[in-house]
Amino acid sequence: MTKNELAERSKVSPSFLSDLTTGSGNPSLKTMEAIASALGTPLPMLLEATDMPEDVLEQLKDGKFSKALPPNFEWVAAALPSHQAFIVRRWAKEAKTKIADE
Repeated sequence: MTKNELAERSKVSPSFLSDLTTGSGNPSLKTMEAIASALGTPLPMLLEATDMPEDVLEQLKDGKFSKALPPNFEWVAAALPSHQAFIVRRWAKEAKTKIADE
């Protein structure tokens, strides 16, 4: 998908998309949701994409991407009380280690 196609689908200007790709733009959550929707990607995955291994990012770039997570793993987004979020962040760190070891 070209930047102009993404701009058309997301209703975000091509110049602002350029700002985002160079790191000089600061999108609102509404803008990020529009971009994620236009890409057909869940917003949490879009926001966490930089945590993906380099080979997975290459697959995404080349359009060959099938699934980022190994079997028995799934992406989850939730609003939690602080004490529960602390536990979930610890679990997420452990899961990232397991995924990296596979």
